[in-house]
Amino acid sequence: MIKNSQKPNIGVFSYKFFARARFGFLITIPTIVIMVIPAFFLDMMATLYQLINFKAYEIPLVERKKYIVIDRHALSYLNFMEKFFCVYCGYFNGVMQYVSEIAARTEEFWCPIKHAKKLEFEHERYDNYLEFGDSEGYHAKRKNIRLTMRAELKEKK
Repeated sequence: MIKNSQKPNIGVFSYKFFARARFGFLITIPTIVIMVIPAFFLDMMATLYQLINFKAYEIPLVERKKYIVIDRHALSYLNFMEKFFCVYCGYFNGVMQYVSEIAARTEEFWCPIKHAKKLEFEHERYDNYLEFGDSEGYHAKRKNIRLTMRAELKEKK
């Protein structure tokens, strides 16, 4: 484990950070930072979405704090810009994972059918889905999938 006591070799907020950075890196910073605006909007809308819909369908709520973790900025060996981006990445990636879990629970409730095409990424609930084209299984098992999902998620809390 890396110790937190190491100090950065570039000042807490120093011109050296910018002086040493490649020009291409510097000019992309605004395009990275601006993405926090849609991420924040998505975060708020997804939270509102699940508060309304998950309550109505008795789907356990996704706990936001389990997905959005901002703690790396406390490392003393990071300079100001590194800390800033650690906060940014913790928030941005956390929001994406949080929203992905909300979407997965919604999909499992409404349309638990695997895609015909193999996915590059399958969320952890995807294995519970029915096979593509299985119409008999869909109508026979859909209600049970919903009940199982609710029970598993309540137990997980």
